[in-house]
Amino acid sequence: MAEKKENKKKIKSKKENKENKKTYYDKEIKEVLKELDTEEEGLSSSEAKKRLEKYGRNKLKEEKGISGFKIFIEQFKSPLIWVLIAAMLISIAVAFIEKENGLRVKDLTDAIVIFVILVLNAVLGFIQEYKAEKAIEELKKLASLKATVLRDGKEKDVDAEELVPGDVVLIETGDRIPADARIIEEHEMETQEAALTGESTPVAKEEDKLKSNLAVGDRVNCVFSGTVATKGRAKAVVMRTGMKTEIGNIAKMISAAEKEKTPLQKKLAKLGKFLTFLVIGVSITVFGAGMLRGMFTDGVNFILVKEMLIAAIALAVAAIPEGLPAVVTISLALGVRRMVSRNALVRKLPSVETLGATTVICTDKTGTLTHNQMTVKRIFVNDKVVKVEGSGYKPEGHFSDTKNIDKILEIGALCNDSKLVKEKKKWEVHGDPTEGALIVSAKKSGMNVEEIEEKKEREEEIGFTSERKRMTTIHSTGNGKVAYMKGAPDVILDLCNKVLINGKVKKLTKKRRKKILDKNEEFADDALRVLGFAYKKVGKKYDKKNLEKNFIFVGLQGMIDPPRKEVKDAVKKCRSAGIDVIMVTGDHISTAKAIGKDLGIEGKSITGAELEKMSDKELKKKVEDIAVYARVDPKHKIRIVEALKSRKHIAAMTGDGVNDAPALKKADIGIAMGITGTDVSKEASDMVLTDDNFASIVNAVEEGRTIYDNIRKFVMYLLSSNLGEVLVVFFGILLGKLPILALHILWINIATDGLPALALGVEPPEKDIMKRKPRKKEEGIVTKKRFYLMMGIGVVMMLGTLGIFKFYPASSLEHSRTMAFTVLVLFQLFNVLNLQSEEKSVFKTLFMNKWLIGAVLSSVALQFVILYVGFFNTVFDTVALSFVDWIWAVGVAASILVFGELVKLGIWLKKR
Repeated sequence: MAEKKENKKKIKSKKENKENKKTYYDKEIKEVLKELDTEEEGLSSSEAKKRLEKYGRNKLKEEKGISGFKIFIEQFKSPLIWVLIAAMLISIAVAFIEKENGLRVKDLTDAIVIFVILVLNAVLGFIQEYKAEKAIEELKKLASLKATVLRDGKEKDVDAEELVPGDVVLIETGDRIPADARIIEEHEMETQEAALTGESTPVAKEEDKLKSNLAVGDRVNCVFSGTVATKGRAKAVVMRTGMKTEIGNIAKMISAAEKEKTPLQKKLAKLGKFLTFLVIGVSITVFGAGMLRGMFTDGVNFILVKEMLIAAIALAVAAIPEGLPAVVTISLALGVRRMVSRNALVRKLPSVETLGATTVICTDKTGTLTHNQMTVKRIFVNDKVVKVEGSGYKPEGHFSDTKNIDKILEIGALCNDSKLVKEKKKWEVHGDPTEGALIVSAKKSGMNVEEIEEKKEREEEIGFTSERKRMTTIHSTGNGKVAYMKGAPDVILDLCNKVLINGKVKKLTKKRRKKILDKNEEFADDALRVLGFAYKKVGKKYDKKNLEKNFIFVGLQGMIDPPRKEVKDAVKKCRSAGIDVIMVTGDHISTAKAIGKDLGIEGKSITGAELEKMSDKELKKKVEDIAVYARVDPKHKIRIVEALKSRKHIAAMTGDGVNDAPALKKADIGIAMGITGTDVSKEASDMVLTDDNFASIVNAVEEGRTIYDNIRKFVMYLLSSNLGEVLVVFFGILLGKLPILALHILWINIATDGLPALALGVEPPEKDIMKRKPRKKEEGIVTKKRFYLMMGIGVVMMLGTLGIFKFYPASSLEHSRTMAFTVLVLFQLFNVLNLQSEEKSVFKTLFMNKWLIGAVLSSVALQFVILYVGFFNTVFDTVALSFVDWIWAVGVAASILVFGELVKLGIWLKKR
């Protein structure tokens, strides 16, 4: 039975693969309709119902929603947490071994404290990740999409989810395309496909059969699900729906791309494993040494076993930095809060640190490096080039020369079907972005476009088509009628016999024609999209068929989707920080190269077709030399990221389109855009830029580096302190007595160490942080040099603490232990001041972090509570210390500052 089901699944899968491989763009429409078993009048309602059952609803397969329980459980997957759980279980076991007159709450103090730590760490991590996931959900658009379809030969509005292959849909300007479809007929149809292909300008559509083996962006007789109709209208037959559409294919790639652990996660996991083996090794060594000593002295008995087990547990607790998981979580959470204030929403806590280690940022062009708003940058008029400042749809910017340029601006604004409107303090274009750019350039000059439209009312138009490559409008004025024309410069020139120069009409000579064409070529070489403009006066009666000739040429307007103003500096800062910026776009290579050159993105440029011919091995070899990838498909982006990662790079990927999502998930850190970003890209990302600004990435990198620096500082602090504790307990046992109890160590690790470690987590960034090269991927948190420093700190702590325990004239064992306990606490509080900087003297860094001063004073106050409040006296087996005791304790502990200053002096001398 199971075998039959498996065979059915295989057969179904083969059929689906065969179906998905079918192409319709390279077939005549009659053949397409026949293959889809439909007609131009569409399907019947009954047939559509049958097909809906067969193909399923037209929607993408959704991931399961946020599971609070799953996020909570995720908090317990760190090896450090496992070590803590083991310590808690061992503490419970010890409590049961020690019980004599029944189990008391005091006996379980160690276990209870560890349990509280575990829960606190989990709750903090859960709250942060859950809030981030909820924020992403709120960014989603909840509107239900409708589609106009021919059913039973009649037009009908249906829910887009009910569309099936074979349905005939009607598309008009402004419609979101509901499914992948082959165009049957169209009229001036253009679609904005930036979200799918990355191409910034609208794509003109046609209905003719195309050649085979074309990229998605070149299949101009098809429309694709999720894109938008910016102009014209069309009738199209649905080819594929749901997960079989181009967007569906991308969704499959996203789910297939497994997310790797971040560098910090890997390093903490490695540290956790090391500590696990250390704990086990040291505990077994101590237990074994005690047993051997017993064999040669009083013999092995239950009391000795119990004492050695308690000693081993004390060592285990000393070796485990109980506060570390909580401090890491809180520091990352504080970092997340700071990043939100700098326009970056982090979805996964460990991803904060990854940015600090990033060596390369792969960025989409449209909407990320650029505005995704066409802007006129140069005008050729009156035999000279006029430069236009400003970018985007905001009608602000200066002209290098405003003399006699009104005519070309007026033609651009009136021979136009788009509108510029201000919505919620933001300028938007309703219609074609290219036409919108012409209105913006006219308004920048101070022209009142709406007033001129009223005075020169449009009477008639001859619309733009891909064959004509021009548009003409006829307007009535107080001085008769006038025709305005815009279009491809060579086409417009062929329809002109005169030229307007400084307000005077002159003959369009061969020399002038050549100069105009040369200037058109110059603009095009700089990746500008160029349009020509012309006009002529017409009589009251005119022949529309013969109207478009003998026009007066006025000039050219060159436009581009320009780079964001702040991006150039951001790219420069990335370079000084040792981070490469790579542009990966679906746009044309000439446009990509021009934008790259303008922004300072240096390196070779290749197209998706060239990339397709490269083997993975060849790409791996060349990937570090390539800075611009143009006309790429989503699968290419994943290959690029994989090639970079194979060269030991930590790769970040920015993007806002559906086409970016698989690579966002595959990258070490995916950065989506919050405003223009699609839901799919946000879901696949680790971080969302709330202002869609590439420059915010530089802020995020700085924050990431600062956070990692601070994590390293408090890891060093906690581990060096714990090493001191281990050495104190280990050598204390060899001397015959435990100098401090397991509960004392737990108190130091949580209450005394916790606050200063947290304060280290908010240390301000060091001045040169954005001038350093990125950390090496394989570099651990604790390097060899830092390990030696930790050993030195541990030895000083051990000598001082054991010295006080052994030689201080105490009145009892409790007094000796209290002195050793207090000295060890003070050692660690002085040690935190040492570790503010690896090179700067403590006297220079002492007052740089007010939180750290507060934390140290708070820890001292907590120690006073333990020593002088009766209840805690009893629980911790301590006694009150005298003033003389404190002078000795402070004097001995301050030796760690002397040690730290000598180390820093050695580093300074070595550099000198």
